[in-house]
Amino acid sequence: MTMSKLIKYGTLFSSLWLAFVLFSSFKELQNSYSLTVNVENLRNSKGVVQYIIYDSEVNFPDQDLKSFYKKGKAEIVDNRSTFTFKNLPKGEYAVHILHDENKNGKTDIGFIKPKEGIGFSNYQSIGLNNRPKFEKAKFAVSKNDTVSIKTIYL
Repeated sequence: MTMSKLIKYGTLFSSLWLAFVLFSSFKELQNSYSLTVNVENLRNSKGVVQYIIYDSEVNFPDQDLKSFYKKGKAEIVDNRSTFTFKNLPKGEYAVHILHDENKNGKTDIGFIKPKEGIGFSNYQSIGLNNRPKFEKAKFAVSKNDTVSIKTIYL
């Protein structure tokens, strides 16, 4: 085989490989969704809101905010905050939020309860008899969607 044929076949192979990679990436993006999380009724506009999303019950909820599927944070304006998780594959998820007033990236605990506001998808209140569980907090993501989470101060 001549050098020009080798170059021609190499270029053809590279082009086909690039097309395959781009098509695979496009298909993956087509099968992913965005989830916007709205948080209102924050007691003040200090700090940030930490947004944590879980895709299984393992480590749910993690008060140290270290074991999760994805995490983000957003500023607070007029006692409200919004964050959008992008590129989520179809599946079941649960969301946990923290009003991180001192921006230290973790849940500050007082005697036995959080000092800062927390919230979970599908929960209006929490307590000793209503502790957050993935099974109750989970919801299906199969399209671009929006959820609202109530901030709870204990």
